[in-house]
Amino acid sequence: MSCNRYHARWVLPITSTPIKDGWVEIVDGAITAIGASRPVGSPEPFGVDLGERVIMPGVVNAHTHLELSGLQGRIPRATSMPSWARTVMDERPKVASSLAGRVPHAASECRRCGTALVGDIANTLDSLDTLRTECIDATLFHEFLGFDIEAADADNLVEPVSRQIAERLNGRVKIRAAAHAPYSVSAELFCAIGRLPGPRSVHLAESEEEVEFLLSGGGPWRNILEERGRMSRAWVPPGLRPVDYLESVGWLRDDTIAVHGVQLVGDEIDRLAQAGTTLVVCPRSNDWTGAGVPAISEFYIRGLRVAIGTDSLASAPDLNVFKEMSEVRRLAPDVSAAQLLESATIVGAQALGWGRSHGAIELGRQAALIAVEIPTGISDVEEYLLSGIEPCSITWLEETAVS
Repeated sequence: MSCNRYHARWVLPITSTPIKDGWVEIVDGAITAIGASRPVGSPEPFGVDLGERVIMPGVVNAHTHLELSGLQGRIPRATSMPSWARTVMDERPKVASSLAGRVPHAASECRRCGTALVGDIANTLDSLDTLRTECIDATLFHEFLGFDIEAADADNLVEPVSRQIAERLNGRVKIRAAAHAPYSVSAELFCAIGRLPGPRSVHLAESEEEVEFLLSGGGPWRNILEERGRMSRAWVPPGLRPVDYLESVGWLRDDTIAVHGVQLVGDEIDRLAQAGTTLVVCPRSNDWTGAGVPAISEFYIRGLRVAIGTDSLASAPDLNVFKEMSEVRRLAPDVSAAQLLESATIVGAQALGWGRSHGAIELGRQAALIAVEIPTGISDVEEYLLSGIEPCSITWLEETAVS
């Protein structure tokens, strides 16, 4: 039996208030006790003294694309999302042979940045073994594209993933399905994916051009589909905004993860909140791709469940969720630090289907915990954690036990 008690200046359970001079006991990889340190002069219990650090759950990167890591530094800042996507589509074939080789490096970066769980979007399952060996748990979303896929072909297309979902219900990686976006996936394919077990993921309301395409059927996304021979002449634009469209294909539900939401407006936010849908924000990526600035404060005000992701290294400088939190804090200065930390931990874990094991320090949960160095005298530890923590300040608890 492996047993350790870790003491630190702060313990941040996430689901309850921070504990000053606290401790966490771990037995065989599970959290078995939490508390405040004994009064001065009392016998000190066994354990590891971490000093000026905060113990907290490993963070959750609720949306990333590890298989695009080979595009790091190759995709310049864009003025519009379709323009950025064109560059990705042009560059990806040039580095196709090396993309899989960059996945282990990206997964290691996630680990160094204190990430315990990822929601990884993939067009292949090349990252499956990597995620298992890098000590990161994951929901691996097999992403579908196909705007010209008809009903007769849609079920056949998703059948292999249906079998993979059934085969891998346990372990470090859960396989689920994702639809890329309303401008790249047919309604029939959306419906077929929607019949698979959740959670499921979709890029939604990311760009103005997406809204234009759904309402009128025109614009840059149509041009891209036509250029690639994927535009059906029989298709009639639904004349709907993104959330209306999500409802029309049966995806407005509590096991749907919508990503980005830059173009969401008031009523749409309310409807997502009422449905229990989780929105993953990736504001640094939105800035780089030219998609715009999400109304993050409004999301919280209206009660929407918000998680945090970094997106890929093709559109973000790193995979550090703490850096992403810093940008979210800049864009939403009126949202409490506690809420933002929940978004980066327990909310993301719940959305990805790991809500009982990850994202909080509670009895019986998995001890995927990190210790973050903090300056002496910090009184608001939650706010400090939103300042953009560097990997060099992060240590995994099991590593401190053997160091």
